[in-house]
Parts: sequence; structure tokens; C-alpha cells
Amino acid sequence: MDFMLEEELIDLMTFCLQNPDSLEISDKHGRITEIGQELFADGGVDALENFSFVLKNRILEEIEKDPSPMRSLWNGLTDEWQY
Repeated sequence: MDFMLEEELIDLMTFCLQNPDSLEISDKHGRITEIGQELFADGGVDALENFSFVLKNRILEEIEKDPSPMRSLWNGLTDEWQY
């Protein structure tokens, strides 16, 4: 399941980074937030940290854009996650 969520996050974040003016951004951000909730429920902050690391590395390598600002979409899941 983690692999499927990782691939979906890659697709969502890549779309958001490549199409910042798209009307679909709000929906994509909503889905990123939902996935963050699933990850946190399953593995806590460690899961969020691990996914953030992998996502950043893959997206930087593939499209040379940094997805780090989207970590803030997972703010509010726990007091331990503040970006």
C-alpha cells in the first residue's frame, strides 16, 4: 500500500509543481492532505518524515523542483509536524 501512496503523491505533487495556476490545485492539495492523514494514522510522524524524504528526492531528480513547501499540507495532523 505504501508504494501505491508514494506513487500517487509523486503524481499529485509533480502536477502541482508543474501547473501552479491550474484549477485542479485545490483538489490535488486535498488529496495530498488525505494521504497524509492515512500515513500518520498508520505510522505516525516517522511515516510522514520518511515519505517527505523520498518524495523530495524523487521529485527533485525527475523534474528539478522542490516539493518541500507542500509539507505544510500535513500541518495540523499532530503538534510534532509544523512546516
